[in-house]
Amino acid sequence: MPFLARELTTFVIVLQEYCMKEPNLKWIYLIILSIIWGSSFILIKKSLLGLTPYQLGALRTIISGVILLTLGFNKLKVIAKHKWKWLFLSGLCGSFIPAFFFAIAETEIDSAVVSVLNSLVPLNTILLGFAVFRISSTLRQITGVAIGFIGTAILILKGADLNPNQNYLYAGFVIASTLMYAANVNIIKRYLQDVKPLAIAAGNYFFIVIPAFIILLFTDFFTPERLHHPDLISSIIYVVILSVFGTALAKLFFYKLVQISTPVFASSVTYIMPIVALAWGILDGEAFSLMQGLASLLILVGVYLSHKRKT
Repeated sequence: MPFLARELTTFVIVLQEYCMKEPNLKWIYLIILSIIWGSSFILIKKSLLGLTPYQLGALRTIISGVILLTLGFNKLKVIAKHKWKWLFLSGLCGSFIPAFFFAIAETEIDSAVVSVLNSLVPLNTILLGFAVFRISSTLRQITGVAIGFIGTAILILKGADLNPNQNYLYAGFVIASTLMYAANVNIIKRYLQDVKPLAIAAGNYFFIVIPAFIILLFTDFFTPERLHHPDLISSIIYVVILSVFGTALAKLFFYKLVQISTPVFASSVTYIMPIVALAWGILDGEAFSLMQGLASLLILVGVYLSHKRKT
């Protein structure tokens, strides 16, 4: 694990040095995050073949926490005391609860549909940013989010038509997660702007690793029945990939993206993610229609318009 942590650190440093030479740094981060997080939903789906939602969420949190705390434990001592309450809330809203909620949702809803529902984050970011955190957004951003939301709605409706036997009440877990993600984005932008991304990530998991381990102990993960499950090994491999790339590495990129752009632009990563997730869904045998393709184009237009250009 220390070797993996060193390799991830080297990769992040090299990528940041390259990106700093580019004028469109925020777009580079956005594309990378879209690919990584867009692939996370199919990884959750595959992980559930041998794990329960609570085991998946706990293992994902534990593995990610070990990596991030190995990378950034020394960064914790430089964090001001008054920042710790915001790190706790950020970890709770941005990592801990959603890790379980998304796993629970995918027990009933296809991974591609869950990724589409996740696109509510930018809309919630604007609403919470304005109502709670007093962060303003431009008319251009609001228009972009609205167009992206229309595309998202089309994808959701079409997904419901193609999958009439799925229980869409479980969509509530995803919607609740989008509200928490939106709160997390605004917390980082307003209260943790001057904290290094690695310190934020390590501080988040400093609070949530032990609760995740306690939850894992109360599942049947360590019972003979679970340990002899035919899909357990492959599911754990998927969780490790999800934790290393979809959580640990991606969070470092995301926190950096929030700091160098706006909360709305950073949360616009959820507009491109469904396109990546739908591509994985096709490879996994899920249906995809022409209307969903047109909706995806609307989502891309929304991403472009939500980008706030400097004057």
